[in-house]
Amino acid sequence: MKGTERSGTAGRSVRVGIDVGGTFTKAVAIESGSGAILAKTTVPTTHASERGVSDGILEALFGILGSGSGISMDDVELISHSTTQAINALLERDMHKVGIVAMGVGPTKKDVVKRTRLEGGRGHRGLETCHEFLDTSHLIEEEETESALKRLRGEGAEVIVATEAFGVDDPSNETFVMNCAAKMGLPCTASHEISSVYGLEIRTLTAAVNASIMPKTFKVADFVEGAMRRAGVAAPLMIMKGDGGVTDMGTFRSKPILTVLSGPAASVAGALLHLKVTNGIFVEVGGTSTNISVIKNGRPEIKYVVIRDHPTCIRSLDVRILGVAGGSMVALHKRRVKRVGPRSAHIAGLRYACFADPRLLADGQLVMIKPKPNDEDEYAAIRCGAEGGETFAITNTCAANALDMIREGDYSRANQESARMAMKKLGDAMGVSYSEAAMSVIQTASFEITKTVARIIKEYKIKTGSARIIGGGGGASVLVPFVAKQIGVPYEKAEHAEVISSIGVASAMLREEKEIAMADPTPEAISVAHKSARGALVAKGAVPESVSVDSTYMPDKSILRVTATGNVEMESSRVAAGGEQSDAGWAGQAFTPEEARQRASEVMEVESDLVTPEFESEHHTVFVGRVTVKRLFGRKSRQRMVVLDRFGRTKIKVDNGRMFRGDGALVAGELDDFLKSRNSDIAPQTYLIDDSGVMDFSGLTSASHILGAVRDHLGDGRAAVVVEM
Repeated sequence: MKGTERSGTAGRSVRVGIDVGGTFTKAVAIESGSGAILAKTTVPTTHASERGVSDGILEALFGILGSGSGISMDDVELISHSTTQAINALLERDMHKVGIVAMGVGPTKKDVVKRTRLEGGRGHRGLETCHEFLDTSHLIEEEETESALKRLRGEGAEVIVATEAFGVDDPSNETFVMNCAAKMGLPCTASHEISSVYGLEIRTLTAAVNASIMPKTFKVADFVEGAMRRAGVAAPLMIMKGDGGVTDMGTFRSKPILTVLSGPAASVAGALLHLKVTNGIFVEVGGTSTNISVIKNGRPEIKYVVIRDHPTCIRSLDVRILGVAGGSMVALHKRRVKRVGPRSAHIAGLRYACFADPRLLADGQLVMIKPKPNDEDEYAAIRCGAEGGETFAITNTCAANALDMIREGDYSRANQESARMAMKKLGDAMGVSYSEAAMSVIQTASFEITKTVARIIKEYKIKTGSARIIGGGGGASVLVPFVAKQIGVPYEKAEHAEVISSIGVASAMLREEKEIAMADPTPEAISVAHKSARGALVAKGAVPESVSVDSTYMPDKSILRVTATGNVEMESSRVAAGGEQSDAGWAGQAFTPEEARQRASEVMEVESDLVTPEFESEHHTVFVGRVTVKRLFGRKSRQRMVVLDRFGRTKIKVDNGRMFRGDGALVAGELDDFLKSRNSDIAPQTYLIDDSGVMDFSGLTSASHILGAVRDHLGDGRAAVVVEM
């Protein structure tokens, strides 16, 4: 156990964030009103415990609540934690056999069966399925459904997926199958619950991958919740999702696939919400792996998740995960460093040599070991004393300390004498000095990180002049500064780097995203989608007035993507200094006006003194930056615009726009005049901002539809319409 750091506090409203990593479980307590970090603790992750990681979660929680912290159980309003259970189950193929109940009308049976029968060597490694078809030309009966389910159970199915062509439009048959399965004691999910896209095959596959890990995650959820309640914890328990938001434990039970990449998402959330990074590449170095992600214009990049060979319709943060980190061990070949990692000292059950007493290492012998039977390589270690004496791992952290790369007081700072002694033994085996051996380790370990960061810079077209690398995790100082120097970009270490993931977990908001198949995005359909998303988030515990809903229409896919974010509802009120109610979300980390203006300046690439806030709603601010750009025949003025929410998230960015603001009637009239003056019925990109949120009407193709949608949505209050020129 690394120990607990505390600062005194009494009677405060506290959010606790717990990040369950591969090596350590780290927890922080954050004051809800100010965002101040009140306590933090680190304990080994309890993978081998009878109750799994839940024991480590409890140990970390009580490390924060322990004697001297000043935080009582009654002060804790919310506990959020990340999880590795879903991704570990998929990567380790700890999956349960899935019975698929496919449905469709008789004449389409051949096509439906072909698209939903997932076995047969189509790249779905580790996913075992069996299959039944029900003809929905007639009303399906309970007896025939139960017979199909019994046949699937007889083939070894432990969990059921109900899927039907066009089930997203009418999910009644899928729901009926789910109810029948529940009566038989079979866990079940339906494809319409996982995604609203029409693609039957990808929807079925995603639901099947999700179902295959449901029994395992259901058990984990029961362990964690049960342990918390038995310990007297009454605060709501939330879990981190892969898109950077949090959700309730019920979602983890039924849709564990949403928590894939939960851990890496936590560190990105910490960079966004606590560090308030606008543009940068975030590199989190733990003990076993390194997570790399990009933040552009104050928001992370999000992509569809591919797990091994399983394409899915689940969206998550774009995080690159590499098997090299602070605790990675060194493999040799022909007196040279062959590779560093993927085996880590933590998984090998060894202590780092640089943290050992130098008197122990003095007479130690360099040995080559295979920590795990399935390891391809032998790794360098130091065995002290006779056979059976303690063995220490030579790691990246040892090399960095030997080269004096780690400053005094850093989380990774170790015994310099021990580090040099370990690297000298390695150097002797290689026929080089200790410093040459250490540099060879660092260079080899950082190669993949450097290559990945360079690829990200190119892929996302990040300008070298504006690129910067932010280091997080306990091993941030071990490899990241070297990588930044190799690429030639500035580096900075995150504040509280060693617990930045836990800070992200504690600070995250509720977030739900839904993709809806929609060939004709009418104003009425968009409005219904927004209301549905808002209602779903409120039902999960969001404060109604905090919910913001955005949508984007993708005409090439005929999909409306609706994203709702909101603050978690708290049971007790919190009063900030000055007597005003504090924000219920993101640990009080709302942006100040100056911070918001600075972020708008960075996003628009306009000098901050040329940026002004020109419209404010309850949750959003429209900033305008005026610039002059060179053209072939002179210069032209442009109005760049960006819409930020209270927490600095970029909702809209317009390179050249025009804004109409005022009461509803005035805005509608000015927009009507503008659209008529264009002498074109082709609609421009149009956005509406008011106290209810941001409406994106870019999916509407005609000017008359735009005007109708805006008029339908406008009330009597103040609003703004931004039009892209």
